[in-house]
Amino acid sequence: MPRVPSDDESVASVRASLARSGGTRRLCVRVPNDEEIASKLDSGECDSLRSSAGDLVRLTIDRETYHARVERAGGRRLLRGAFDNKRLARTPGEGSNRLHEWIDDHGGEEGDVVLLDVLAPGDAYGLRFPGERTVYDVRRGPRSSLSDIANDLDG
Repeated sequence: MPRVPSDDESVASVRASLARSGGTRRLCVRVPNDEEIASKLDSGECDSLRSSAGDLVRLTIDRETYHARVERAGGRRLLRGAFDNKRLARTPGEGSNRLHEWIDDHGGEEGDVVLLDVLAPGDAYGLRFPGERTVYDVRRGPRSSLSDIANDLDG
């Protein structure tokens, strides 16, 4: 698995923000919409996050990889949690929410800017505070849909 630093030219960094949303009023990450991202990024490959509400993505925080579900509220995409496995990401009432732990450990407050590093659009992202540098273990590759798998089997 290749290791890629957050300041590598292959990593697109997008400004996101910490926001309160939902009944718990806990902080979450508000992801910019695709139009905002496209206006900020030079790379044609990363012109959007390619993630929509309900998608499960890998999210690396402090060099640990977790699973997060992309949610939508008020027309914006949100990351409300990061969990140890996909099952916990689908049913977030169980297990430790590593995103909340990370925000608390860094003293994050509503409105703070965080950087969402696009490692593999639609599949893998990194999260860090501005000024921090990290190294990611990146597994890149397209996510296959069931129809792609069926087509491969049919020849």
